[in-house]
Amino acid sequence: MTPDNLSAETYNSLRQVFSCIDNTTLEGSDTHNRVEQLCRRSMELVDAGRGIGPVAAVCVYPVFVQQARTLLQGSGIRVASVAGAFPAGQSPLSVKLAEVLYAVDQGADEIDMVISRGSLIEGDYNKVFDEIAAIRQETQGLVLKAILETGELPTAELIAKASQIAIDAGVDFIKTSTGKMAVSATPEAAEVMLKTIKRHHETTGRWVGFKAAGGISTPDEVLKYYNLALQIVGKEQINNQFFRIGASRLTERLFAFLTEQNFAI
Repeated sequence: MTPDNLSAETYNSLRQVFSCIDNTTLEGSDTHNRVEQLCRRSMELVDAGRGIGPVAAVCVYPVFVQQARTLLQGSGIRVASVAGAFPAGQSPLSVKLAEVLYAVDQGADEIDMVISRGSLIEGDYNKVFDEIAAIRQETQGLVLKAILETGELPTAELIAKASQIAIDAGVDFIKTSTGKMAVSATPEAAEVMLKTIKRHHETTGRWVGFKAAGGISTPDEVLKYYNLALQIVGKEQINNQFFRIGASRLTERLFAFLTEQNFAI
């Protein structure tokens, strides 16, 4: 996609996507200085005249939550934290809960937890459900996103099963990936997840959000997920209450792309 072949409809779709971004840094080399730069830059990425921004949230490790909350106060940007033995999920529930509670105590608005993929693959669905439900219990009033790590789930049926378990356990979003594995978000996995969300709404009347994360770095790539969601769950669900994109490289690229255009809003 280039400025020459960009339609007004696509431009407006990308503006909407920008407000659904969780601007993220989740590196082992993260520092307080890097988190400060991320927060300050997230607040700068706004063009009110064109209706661009701000992003939905900044996503960091638990040890940086308090800093991010202080820096973002009054900006309208939420603080999200990964927790629960991110990214592998291979810790006892007591350890996972302790980390979640720490992030909550530090002031997180949203928790992105990882599910126990090994237990899921082994068929211990009750354990997977019980762990998510226990974390849900400790995050009442906050947004809880369950990371399925779909690249580690070998079949579409298992992705659908993981999606439904997480939804039944009470999460607010199901999320594709941590971004730390060889295979991250894919349109194929996203389609399965979105169709599970739609079926759940048809059965119960309750909508659950969808978050794609991992390897999404260009406007063309993010549009694939926007268009999938548009097709499956509908335009009314594409807002930052029900649709998120986890991104690090995408944020700056998309902002630059949008502000280079001359479309009227």
